[in-house]
This record gives sequence, C-alpha cells and structure tokens, in this order.
Amino acid sequence: MGSITPATEPPAVQTSPKRRLSQTDFLEDEKSPTSTYDVLIVGGGISGLSAAATIVRQDHSVLILDSQKYRNAGSPHMHTVATWDHRNPADWRAAARKDFDRYGTVTLEYDNVDKISKTDNDIFVATSASGKSWSAKKVILATGVEDVFPAIPGYAENWITGIFHCLYCHGWEEKGAESSGVFAEGEAAAVLPALHFARQALRISKSVTIYTHGNTQLAEDIETALNGSSAPMKVDSRKIVKLEKPGKRSGVIIHTEDGSSKVEGFLAHKPKSRLRGSLHEQLGLDLGPKGTIASKPPFGQSNVKGLFVAGDMSTPMQTVTMAQATGTSAGAGAPLQLQAEMWNQTPIF
Repeated sequence: MGSITPATEPPAVQTSPKRRLSQTDFLEDEKSPTSTYDVLIVGGGISGLSAAATIVRQDHSVLILDSQKYRNAGSPHMHTVATWDHRNPADWRAAARKDFDRYGTVTLEYDNVDKISKTDNDIFVATSASGKSWSAKKVILATGVEDVFPAIPGYAENWITGIFHCLYCHGWEEKGAESSGVFAEGEAAAVLPALHFARQALRISKSVTIYTHGNTQLAEDIETALNGSSAPMKVDSRKIVKLEKPGKRSGVIIHTEDGSSKVEGFLAHKPKSRLRGSLHEQLGLDLGPKGTIASKPPFGQSNVKGLFVAGDMSTPMQTVTMAQATGTSAGAGAPLQLQAEMWNQTPIF
C-alpha cells in the first residue's frame, strides 16, 4: 500500500540470472531452443513469487516481470504470516527471490508490462513501454489491485500509520488506545460492515466512534442497531474535512465540518480498490465479485485458456496468506495444463 519503496527493495534495473531451458523449450527442435518461456508471471509480489516457487518444482522455465509496484510497499511489517510476524514485506520478497537461485530456471526482470496479446498459435506476447517484448506458453497475471483513497486532505499521509484497512493486518500495536474511529464510507457505508469494524476496534481501544461522513441516514440506522447494546460505541454524522497527524508514530486527528477536532488512536477504514493497469481489459477477462477477475478454482484459470490469475486481483479475500495460496494454486495449474498439451493429452482440469 502507498507509494513508499523500502530501502531493502532491489534497484529498478537488475541483471537477470542465467536461465536454464526446460524440456518444452526443446520440444520442437532440440538443436534450436526457442526464446519462448514456459510460464510468464506478470507481477513480482507475494502471489507472483509464490507461483514461481511452485512452478520451479516441475522444472519449467519461468519469467517474472516485476513492476515493483506493491500494494503493501509502504508497510514496514507483515502480520498473520507464520514465521514472518512483524517483519518487513520487502525482506520477504528478497528471501523468496533468493530461493530461486538453486533452480536455475527463473529469470527476473524489473519492467512494467503495458500490453499482452495472445497469438493464433496460443503463445502470449508481453510488451513493455520501452518496446521490449517476451513470449510464453502460459501466463499468470498477478499485478494486484490499488487502493483508491477518498478525497479528504491528509488521508494519504495518514495511510498505514494512522489509518488501518484491516485490524488483523495492522492495529494490535495500538492496543490500549483510549479511543478509535471507524470511517463508515465506501465499502463500510452500511450498518453491518461498520459494526463489524467497530467490534474489532474494541479489542484494541477502549471506545469507538463510527464516523458516517455526513450520511445522516446511515448514522440513524447504526444508532438503531446499537439500541440495547452495551458496547462503548457512538456515532458521529458530521462530515470529515481534514485528517492530520498528531505528531507521533500512530494516531490521527479528525477535523469535522463544524471546526471541531478529535484525536483518535487510529481510524479503521477499507477504501475502495481497483484492478491495477489495463491488462485484464486488453485480454477480455471476465470480472468476478467486487471487481476481481473471475477464475475457476482451484487453479485460477481465467476465461482465456492458458491465462491464470492470482493474488488480490483474484479474490475479495485480500490477505498475504491468501495471496500465497492463490499464487501457489496458479503456479500448479499452469504447468499441469502445459504438460498435458505437450503430450497431446487432456489436462486434469
């Protein structure tokens, strides 16, 4: 999330390791290997790297094209990930890339793919803005999503440090806060999701204010839902005009339209998100729930044969562990389909 790239991230340009060609490269003519990779992975985040970690176990050639645009780039810590609690996601990516060294079948390039097309002979061709191109027999799209912040001054500056989109991923470190806020806007602009966030916030703070940002009807509906509940929750229907940092690591100052302000230990809010880039539109991919890309379980096959999807763009359940799971699944599916086609057989799916 955000636009900050940790210092531990690799430089924008890096020499790719030498690629060891796999069996399919020599299928048509053993003396003249083609330049077509078995699998192209577009996206070098958690799901893309997890896909590659699966594919290499079947000795296929893999090309990872990494734009270095990561949804969690501004976050210094990962949570809910066994063995990697409270550690930097940039370090996780570096460790994952290091694991490929012993296989010799992975090529990694830092470039941004602008276009992908599928030829008549079922080969995918990816092209960058600089005009460089690559071809592959299968593609795993793992470019992710990007968060769309509401037009409130100071929102972006408080993102991650004072505004948390998931209180499992962020929040425990603020345990004991006197009060916190829930921003009932966008996907949270309804009674059930607002109270869902508020109940989680009460595990970390002593009281919660639900801000409906000028939506008086929603405020009334939430107050009705709170009747008979002893939960230390209240509703504020005033419109938020500015968010400000309180001068410490976390917390956020909420300024409302009447000129008043309040300091909250943190603000819980899940902003809207959208698919990153336009590759899904170029390829004519069907959309699924909440703007994700539709795919068939368990391997993430899209409506375009040979193109698989993984990570945040493939599921509304957008967590690190789900990115690992969908990446692993797509990384299994692409080779299985390719292997069946190599021998003119029917794949398992």
